[in-house]
Amino acid sequence: MYDLMVIGAGPGGYEAAAYAARTLKKKVVLFEKEELGGTCLNVGCIPTKTFMRSAKALEECNEAASYGIKAAPATLDMAAVQARKQKVVAQLVKGVAAMEKSAGVEVVKAEAKIVGVGKVEAAGKVYEGANILVATGSVPACPPIPGLKDNPLVLDSTGILALDKVPKALVVIGGGVIGLEFASFFATAGAKVTIVEMMPKIAPVVDDEIGQQLHKALVRAGITINLNCKVVKIEGSTLHYLDPEGKEQAVTGDYVLNSTGRRAVMQGIGLEEVHVETNRKGIVTDEFGHTNVPGIWACGDVTGRCLLAHAATREGIVAVNNMFGIKDRMSYKAIPSVIFTHPEVAQVGATEQELQAKGIAYRKAVVPMALAGRFMVDFAGKNGTVKVLLSEKYGQVLGVHAIGGCAGEFICAASAMVGQEMTNETVRRIVFPHPTVSESIREAVLHA
Repeated sequence: MYDLMVIGAGPGGYEAAAYAARTLKKKVVLFEKEELGGTCLNVGCIPTKTFMRSAKALEECNEAASYGIKAAPATLDMAAVQARKQKVVAQLVKGVAAMEKSAGVEVVKAEAKIVGVGKVEAAGKVYEGANILVATGSVPACPPIPGLKDNPLVLDSTGILALDKVPKALVVIGGGVIGLEFASFFATAGAKVTIVEMMPKIAPVVDDEIGQQLHKALVRAGITINLNCKVVKIEGSTLHYLDPEGKEQAVTGDYVLNSTGRRAVMQGIGLEEVHVETNRKGIVTDEFGHTNVPGIWACGDVTGRCLLAHAATREGIVAVNNMFGIKDRMSYKAIPSVIFTHPEVAQVGATEQELQAKGIAYRKAVVPMALAGRFMVDFAGKNGTVKVLLSEKYGQVLGVHAIGGCAGEFICAASAMVGQEMTNETVRRIVFPHPTVSESIREAVLHA
């Protein structure tokens, strides 16, 4: 009899399992039908970031003259990039396995299915436990576009990670995070990239002002961006779409990347057996990780709440705490997010558009990252911006938005400001290390 049975070993599942076993001394079994680490580690966050790091290195080599270095034009060896990606992923997967083992978690490498309240079947055996945590994650969405499904020239975010050559031309459906990151990588690597987006802007969850700067930066990098365009069909590697005037246009690449989002993995895991409530986004949970069925919990992408690895990890810990009597709750107010394009975009808290929609009075400051000397040292000839939104009445930090080099590395400081409801006076007392780009956050807050 287990205290906790976890289905899915992505960031939400494996962190929750290790925490319950090591810290709370519970008997835990973790089921995973594929590789430990889930989508994020194997075909998501980590592999894509190894790609982006290679693109950054290529960019740095070709811009070396700005730093007084004479070098011949650099080229990207895609086979070597793939080899490095595989090495990094393999090492991290081993790290997850070691963590589970040291925590005392029993790992079962098999497909698992809920067969009753407190019962999970895997590899022909039924396991029983007091609690079940569903952390099955998500997979690429496949919208009903004619010619999309079963087309070898249409790749999703998993398939494109397996390319061993840089395509001469790539067509990307969708201007969200996934599409933008791959577009940025392949454009830097030398491909002609075209993005076709149905919405009136790329990166729709990003603050408008920062999103516009990202749009301009990607266009400067040679990426063609078509907005307000509806895809109607795909023929081979040719994408047909309606432009804003309703006229049919076509664009051809070596491949078409389908980056139209992700969907929760809810089929085939037995949710219907125990009548777990779901909606079109995923499993319905509350702020404590409960589903509608006592003893069954859920975290991560499968809930459809916030499709970010770090959010999944926190959701898993919250669920574990609550199932074992430790009061905890999930807050989404200060979940940071990063788009690892060149330049990076990072944000936390409310956007200006959200504050306007809610009628919340605010003041803002938009400052160049170059106010911090380190930015000028490290990012010669580049632009960067930090935008801070403060409440009008109390001066508390409501949102921080940044675009520019290493924005993703210092957004955690802003996350603490938003999460702890710090005011501009509180931030004024924080001592930021000098010289660092993070000082631009302080400057923005004080300007506001």
